[in-house]
Amino acid sequence: MLDLRLIRERTEWVKQELSKVGCLPEEVDAVLAEDARRRALLQKVEALRARRSEISRMIPKLGPEDQEIRKEEVRNLGSTLVSLEAELAQVEKQLESKLLLLPNLPDPSVPLGRDERDNQIIRTVGEPPHYSFQPRPHWELGPALGIIDFERGVKIAGSRFYILQGWGARLQRALITWMLDVHTKEHGYTEIYPPYLVKRECLVGAGQLPRFADNIYHDAEDDLWLIGTAEIPLTNLHRDEILEASQLPLSYVAYTACFRREKMSAGRDVRGIKRGHQFDKVEMYKLTAPEDSSAALEQIVADAEDIARRLGLAYRVVLICTGDLGAVAAKKYDIEVWAPGCGEWLEVSSCSNCTDYQARRSNIRFRRASGRKPEFVHTLNGSGLALPRIMIALLETYQQADGSVIVPEVLRPYVDADRIVPPT
Repeated sequence: MLDLRLIRERTEWVKQELSKVGCLPEEVDAVLAEDARRRALLQKVEALRARRSEISRMIPKLGPEDQEIRKEEVRNLGSTLVSLEAELAQVEKQLESKLLLLPNLPDPSVPLGRDERDNQIIRTVGEPPHYSFQPRPHWELGPALGIIDFERGVKIAGSRFYILQGWGARLQRALITWMLDVHTKEHGYTEIYPPYLVKRECLVGAGQLPRFADNIYHDAEDDLWLIGTAEIPLTNLHRDEILEASQLPLSYVAYTACFRREKMSAGRDVRGIKRGHQFDKVEMYKLTAPEDSSAALEQIVADAEDIARRLGLAYRVVLICTGDLGAVAAKKYDIEVWAPGCGEWLEVSSCSNCTDYQARRSNIRFRRASGRKPEFVHTLNGSGLALPRIMIALLETYQQADGSVIVPEVLRPYVDADRIVPPT
């Protein structure tokens, strides 16, 4: 959520900046119109409250006849106040709903662009592998190795679901455990195991509602929502709290299953396991003082890169342009790994500095010193890394001519094997 005072005081600048991320000037005007209505109503309500209090103080000093006149006036003021307060509450609700739909302001360092075609490749690390044979895509490798079962996944849950079995399930479990170990033992994160179902206000706080409601699985009876990323519960760990400056930065990492309806990706990536309604992810999350968030973003990117590098995958870091930034991030990098069987770069991490956008929505603040006014923290997140695309890249990168797949050295203690071979 943006600072309403900033919108009032620097309206044209805010419109100009938000236009870079696709927000229309009319959306800002709608917020200001509701804000003007709210302030006018609030002024009336406060004036009537003050008048009622003034009369109430006078009554004991008056004679019986004048007391009855003034009591009637108080009753009339009370009736008017009830009506005005109800109107004010409705206007405040409308103001909040419009304010929640405004995206974050882009960081000045974010390149201008209309869509993903204008994103900038910052660096490429490693060389895509070359083979003496035609590399196969994972949707052929998985069934041939007996580790991915597409048909039974569809039978159980429908399209965009699959089964990992045997060495496939073991490899995925190994990846998750190894990534958590690296982040907690070497990168300094504290592991969290959060709920997969959250309250509505958690999604509002993280910036997922109201904008992305169509893509979220929802239990209407209890008004609980399945998370699409661990970013959502991690954002809400410190909701409505005031932290001490000495506690910052806070660094968390969590493994969760993630659930997305993928309505906005209908018709895309229909083959294999690139885009499913359920997938696993290890997520990094940081809360920092505002002046430290730029450096914290670079650190999250470095931590995500470290995972890709240790797995021996060719990858590239992409700086996302304004038109592809989304609603919540002020600045974002994607990390993409090369999948030689698919013949494409697959995003396995999106690392974002959300500045104070989520903190305002979730009311997460910190106090620099005793007696100082609390300030909003900055929040950052990044996949570290996301499955199943890492699985895709590993299977396709490490495939051999005989149909087997070599297990990367860092994973062998977790998998307890150095190679996955086709069943005999």
